[in-house]
Parts: sequence; structure tokens; C-alpha cells
Amino acid sequence: MPHADEFAVPPSAAMLLDTSAARLAERFAATFSPETVRECLDDSYIVLAATARVQTHVYVLAERFAAERLSATAKAAGLAVSQEPEVLFVCVHNAGRSQMAAALLHHHAAGRVTVRSAGSAPAEAVNPAVVEALAEVGVDIAREFPKPLTDEAVRASDVVITMGCGDACPIYPGKRYLNWELDDPAGGDLAFARRLRDDVDARVRTLLKELLA
Repeated sequence: MPHADEFAVPPSAAMLLDTSAARLAERFAATFSPETVRECLDDSYIVLAATARVQTHVYVLAERFAAERLSATAKAAGLAVSQEPEVLFVCVHNAGRSQMAAALLHHHAAGRVTVRSAGSAPAEAVNPAVVEALAEVGVDIAREFPKPLTDEAVRASDVVITMGCGDACPIYPGKRYLNWELDDPAGGDLAFARRLRDDVDARVRTLLKELLA
């Protein structure tokens, strides 16, 4: 897992993370030591704190992000066996296209596919127009947040779909790599987000059929 030795978690945040670390350590007890879990949690806090708009709640997001990373690491290292195909959507900011695709695939797959999303340069927050456009079709991403692309997320995935991030994704043998040419909704209005939603939804439905065939 990547980590930033030159940074440190502030003492006030470290106290808040203690409870999160205990929960994660119990959840991943069969796979990782408490020390590994805490290292991942602290690193997740640091990388999110660099971009998060609301600093007071970064520790909450850090626990969710760390859980995703630990699950991906376990899968990539062969420490956990999953029968579900795993898909990673990547765009630059993880604020629009990749969030939309991940949410729609998760919605349609109904537990049959593990879905992640990430950004090569995460934004501060998910695009409000994207949130609203998805809410119109019953998909709620109000609690989602932009996440940085990590090596373990790529290694754990069976399919990696990029959306304008070019060569930001590391290449590993045995993965299926796709590139969807989609316009960035940043700065666009709700009407644009709706058109993008419908385009992504059609692509996601086709992908799901292929994954479950």
C-alpha cells in the first residue's frame, strides 16, 4: 500500500481514528494484523485530507476508504476469494463519470459484481449535477466522495475502465482494460448530466451482460 512518510495524522484526528481502527481490525482480523490495518487507515486519512472539502469529517471517510483498500489488497494478494467479478472505473477527478458508472453498475448488478471507482487527481466533492441526475432514477450517491487511484484497486480488478485519464492506470497482465470516451460533466448543467447518465447507463447494462454471461 502506498503511504506518505513525510506526513503525519494530527493528534486530534488520531484519537478519532482509534475507534475506526478497532472496527476495521475486528472486520479484517482473519487477514491483516491490527498494525497493518492502522497503517492503511492513517494513510487513507492523509491522502483524503489533502483533497477533502470538509476536514472535520475526514476520519469518517478514511474508515470507508481504508475498508475498500484492505478488501482490494486481500483479493489482489490471494488472501480472500471472491466469486464476483470486480470492476474499477477511473477518471481524472472521480467526481462525475466514474462515480456515475460505478453507481449504475452497482445498482443494476444487485450484489453480483464488486464495483469501485477512483480518480488520478481526485476533486474535493462529487459533482452536484451528477448526484441529482442519478437521484432522478433512484440511485443515491449523496454519501460518495472522490477517492485517489491506488495500486491495490487495479490489481484486485478483473476489468478496469478508464474515462479520460489516459495512461494513469498501471497495467497488469490478466486484466481487461477498456476506455470509454465520455465528456467530463465538470461545469455542465443538469441537462448535460442527464444525457451522460443515459449514455453511461446503456454502456453499464451491456457490460453487466458480458460479465454475467
